[in-house]
Amino acid sequence: MAYTQSHLAELDPVWAQIRDEAHQAIVDEPLLGGLIHSSVLHHDSIEKALAYRISVKLSSPEMSEQILREICDEAYASDSKLAMSARADIVAVYDRDPACHRYLQPLLFFKGYQAVQAYRVANWLWKNGQTDLAYFFQMRSSEMFGFDAHPGATIGKGIMIDHAHSIVIGETAVVGDNVSMLHSVTLGGTGKEEEDRHPKIGDGVLIGAGAKVLGNIKIGHCSRIAAGSVVLDEVPPMKTVAGVPARIVGEAGCSQPAMSMNQVLDH
Repeated sequence: MAYTQSHLAELDPVWAQIRDEAHQAIVDEPLLGGLIHSSVLHHDSIEKALAYRISVKLSSPEMSEQILREICDEAYASDSKLAMSARADIVAVYDRDPACHRYLQPLLFFKGYQAVQAYRVANWLWKNGQTDLAYFFQMRSSEMFGFDAHPGATIGKGIMIDHAHSIVIGETAVVGDNVSMLHSVTLGGTGKEEEDRHPKIGDGVLIGAGAKVLGNIKIGHCSRIAAGSVVLDEVPPMKTVAGVPARIVGEAGCSQPAMSMNQVLDH
């Protein structure tokens, strides 16, 4: 069914905004017309656009774009939460990243956003028993985006991963809703444990660049982990930790550190 733009804005405001911005982007930069049409305007839903974008990015001589697109289409058709989380992620990037001025940008240009959406499809495959396909998605995401999240990990919605380079998230890691993290973050284990061995990140946590959170430990909601820290022990809610090994150095400084993105430590 075809919708007018005003009706689309009521039904799916994020997708409507992306399409509006896409039309304007072609006016502003005609040389991007082919990219914008193929990635956005040729599609009638954000689900179709995401499936196309992921398949283009992850395709290789080993797996064609067409096959990957069919896999993604099936995932989005089977689980509406995938696209709802993708919408929340776009809003999160727009709200928190000062380099993001339009909803269109994460979909087209930001590898952190694209990598998280590829992970979401991989996680759907993992849950559906298609583990080898899920591992393929993980491998290609690592190769293309520098983002290596195990498909068995659990990642919430409203996620902002800035730059995405050298992100590692282990199999039993849990990342809550509305979390922000910068490049070179590791959510890893401490050895060769085979059971529940990775961190549990609460809602609204801010993880600075280069931070390493290791082991099956809880990071309380709305806490801050300073850049370069190595966290080996549980962090209470709404605290700031810093150092190697990390220690509590103060309060989080605000009620929603992942939203404010304030990484300055109070003296």
